Amino acid sequence: MTDFNETVTPPPPPPSPSGVPGAEERQWAMFAHLSALVGGILTSGWAGSIGCFIGPLIIWLVKKDAMPFVDDQAKEALNFNITVAIAFFALFLLALFTLGIGLVIAVPLWIVIGIAWLVFTIIAAIKANEGVAYRYPFTLRLVK
Repeated sequence: MTDFNETVTPPPPPPSPSGVPGAEERQWAMFAHLSALVGGILTSGWAGSIGCFIGPLIIWLVKKDAMPFVDDQAKEALNFNITVAIAFFALFLLALFTLGIGLVIAVPLWIVIGIAWLVFTIIAAIKANEGVAYRYPFTLRLVK
């Protein structure tokens, strides 16, 4: 006999029969992509590229075992944002080691990479919300 004061957690929702992720799973996958934008806005400046992968990392760590689609999309967002952070840091080192002369190359590339990051992140969020597993181009697959 169970005690009425005892809380019972409901089981997770069953996967949909068609293999398409459920609404909650699609929403969390979309949040994994959009959390990079929030992190970039909140930590703008020198820590902007670092803040971009904290949100996808947290969502991946929390949801990876319960939701396979979120696991896949959060890893994808995490890998993409780590790749962008590495590119930004490499351009920073170029500018630093050339005593500022490398800024001629770094600043335009920062702008191009920043715009591409924004566009690809929005596309990925939309695709994840549709239940489509999105793959970012030019991404190092560091987290597997």
